[in-house]
Amino acid sequence: MTSVPLDPDEVRACLTGTGTMLPAGAYTDDAVLAWERRVLLAGGWVCVGRSTDVGEPRSRRAVPFDASAVLLVRGEDGALRGFHNTCRHRAHELLPCGATASGRFIACPYHNWVFDLDGSLHRVPADHRAGLDTSAYGLVPVPVAEWQGFVFVNADGSAPPVSTYFAGLDERLAPYGIDRLVVAAEHTYELNANWKLAIENYHECYHCSSIHPELCRVSPPDSGEMFASDGMWIGGNMELGEGAETMSVSGESPVGPMPGVTGASRREVLYLHLVPTLLLSPHPDYVLTHVLEPLDAGRTRIRCQWLFPPEVVARDGFDPSYAVQFWDITNKQDWTACESVQRGVRSAGYRPGPLSRESEDGVAQAIGVVARTYLDGRLPTTVHVGG
Repeated sequence: MTSVPLDPDEVRACLTGTGTMLPAGAYTDDAVLAWERRVLLAGGWVCVGRSTDVGEPRSRRAVPFDASAVLLVRGEDGALRGFHNTCRHRAHELLPCGATASGRFIACPYHNWVFDLDGSLHRVPADHRAGLDTSAYGLVPVPVAEWQGFVFVNADGSAPPVSTYFAGLDERLAPYGIDRLVVAAEHTYELNANWKLAIENYHECYHCSSIHPELCRVSPPDSGEMFASDGMWIGGNMELGEGAETMSVSGESPVGPMPGVTGASRREVLYLHLVPTLLLSPHPDYVLTHVLEPLDAGRTRIRCQWLFPPEVVARDGFDPSYAVQFWDITNKQDWTACESVQRGVRSAGYRPGPLSRESEDGVAQAIGVVARTYLDGRLPTTVHVGG
């Protein structure tokens, strides 16, 4: 494996003291992003959607992944499988990215090579049959896993089982019943900033009093704590302010807390980064997700979804806009800040400054995972040094 195209001494400097931001090239160089795709992103469990995206037997969907696409297929046995979205004949896409289909077979629209749902080559046109060993031309598999109702892809197959990779989260997430929640709203944003800047921004509320007046009215920006993590996740909680029921402009929740959310969980919001690209934010009454897709070194697509219990969505007059409005406002405030930072790291005057031990510990942990991956040439197994 080739080394990341960054000065290793500059990378090591990020890990000294309270930590600093990464070298400029980590945010601006497409060669660094290409390396991250091969090592950091390929080595982890990357979220590509919800299980309900391919919920029915014989259904399939092409989802964006690693500058191309993965074909998710739900077999007749109910098992979920993943394949590179590429025909074994002449590399035509089996489905356009984002498209869905169903049926007993997967047919390439170019030359009509036909595959079974398990990826094996089923048949080819008559003039191609002579001497062809069909067993040698099945679709190329990609490891996939379902966890908490999400679908994850591990491109290089090196990650431990997903429940081990995210060790400690199942118990913490149990009150929210995330696997049964349904998508009630979705927004997609295109951010003119590096994907890691969005993650760094997510990990601190040091900036909240400066740019998030709506958030500060319902959640004290200096509240909460970071959690100890045994796996590849980073996060903590923040408290709801007095009289606030959730994160909304008014602080009110028209739907009430989810059935399993009781006691102290009704007075907090969790902010969890599932390395590398899923941001998971359980609220008392809904769950917000951000899935990041790097487009190039300076652009990121971010898909946000708002998840609610199915019985809440089925109520007459249900409207998720109270949650969507709040986070659309907050997201756009964050994107403006991230885009300013992106312009700043391109400056000849960029010099990484020290992080705050108290307010930016999550940022330091996230940067630490990236820096250690750069230095070791592989993704670590926990967010903590020595893992």
